[in-house]
Amino acid sequence: MTLEPGMGDSTTLTGMRCPYCAAADTRVIDSRPAEDGREVRRRRVCPGCDHRFTTYERAQLPLLVGKRDGTTDPFELAKVRSGIERALGGREIAPGVIDDILERVEAAAHDAAPQVASEEIGRIVLDGLKQADEVAYLRFASVYKDFQAAQDFEKEMATLDD
Repeated sequence: MTLEPGMGDSTTLTGMRCPYCAAADTRVIDSRPAEDGREVRRRRVCPGCDHRFTTYERAQLPLLVGKRDGTTDPFELAKVRSGIERALGGREIAPGVIDDILERVEAAAHDAAPQVASEEIGRIVLDGLKQADEVAYLRFASVYKDFQAAQDFEKEMATLDD
């Protein structure tokens, strides 16, 4: 695959396969920014079958989680799901609740890219669990807020009534 030296260069072969005939290279005939500059829209033509098609390019930034101790880890939605499922501990909740929480977490991570604070992830999960299941909320809060005594549970339970 060759690199394109400039946007709109109509002579450059790109290494993009044609979706119609699977030819190995296609030609870019037009390039322009899209989605407020977050993407590049490329109009292409296949020299083999002469079909035209459009591709979109978007940078994929690695997402990181900034932890309380100052370290960072790669953002992994599976870890968030695992924490939610542990907090639920076999409790029944409405279908789609976990996925809704995960969608909000993922959106927040992308909005904060390249790094989202672990506190923000925890707050979103707590908000979702508070609405879905108070027991799961308290379980998650006990770890997230580092409860040390029964009084910590009592204080948190009092906030549920607000």
